Amino acid sequence: MNWNELDTWIVLTATFVAMACALPGVFLLLSRQSMVAHGIAHAVLPGIVAAHLIHGGVSTAALMLGAVVAGILCATLTRFLENATGVDSGAALGISFTTLFAIGLTMQRLLADHVHIEPSHVLYGSLETSIFEVLFEDASFPAAARRGLLALGLNALLVGLLFKELTIATFDPEHGASVGSRPKLMHYLLMASSAFTCVVAFEAVGSILVVAMMIIPPACASLFASNLRTMIVLSLVFAAATALLGHVLSVTAFGPATTALLGYESAGSTNTAGGIAVTAGLLLVAGLVARWLLDQRGAVRPSEG
Repeated sequence: MNWNELDTWIVLTATFVAMACALPGVFLLLSRQSMVAHGIAHAVLPGIVAAHLIHGGVSTAALMLGAVVAGILCATLTRFLENATGVDSGAALGISFTTLFAIGLTMQRLLADHVHIEPSHVLYGSLETSIFEVLFEDASFPAAARRGLLALGLNALLVGLLFKELTIATFDPEHGASVGSRPKLMHYLLMASSAFTCVVAFEAVGSILVVAMMIIPPACASLFASNLRTMIVLSLVFAAATALLGHVLSVTAFGPATTALLGYESAGSTNTAGGIAVTAGLLLVAGLVARWLLDQRGAVRPSEG
């Protein structure tokens, strides 16, 4: 492949977004809340509509802010339903995002039906188009990359400053409450971080693929990490690797393989975000195989001695 400025910005944007997703993803995975990102993707519509009504337009920044607020509301409502009704977290999340999505549809129909406003303003992003402003508007740094770097920095700051508290809230919230580490506050901070990161990532890769970027790198890391700090570092490494490899394979391998499979004569590149998700899945499979081989080797060694 002929590497150019477009490839560089695509990979940088994807790397910032993937690493930003991996940080809260570690704690979501360990606390068995992996589908929070999926719920937020459905819950942001009322926030988008409300942002339009308040702002009076369809500014991307305003709609993103509304989406973040709605995402945090979804997480808060989920937690409230868990505590108030005793239902499991999956059921509470399902109730929350379907309710908010229905409210959003109703708001749009009654209050904003005259305006073309929909989740596509925020949710259906593309890495290839997110960096067009660098090529056509002489921007020095694409907005999607800037927001991805901001999310990465904020998440790193959160984990760095509150590592102990987040760890206790993830593994032993009852003990944390007894010693004053405020696990409920940590939960809401994690949900706020996840909501903001999801909405930033929606712009770059779309709402569905965010779940893969948030969960698969931590899942790969969990196969080889012996402690939480190592898992966080490995998650960041796997996230960056999937961003780079996903783009390279999308351009060089996935396109020709797909077109050959479908019987077409010409082969082009595939969507980079989709390629990153496929690459992440392949890395997880490779990690599972490697982990199994290491376990088998460890099981054989004592008997050989």
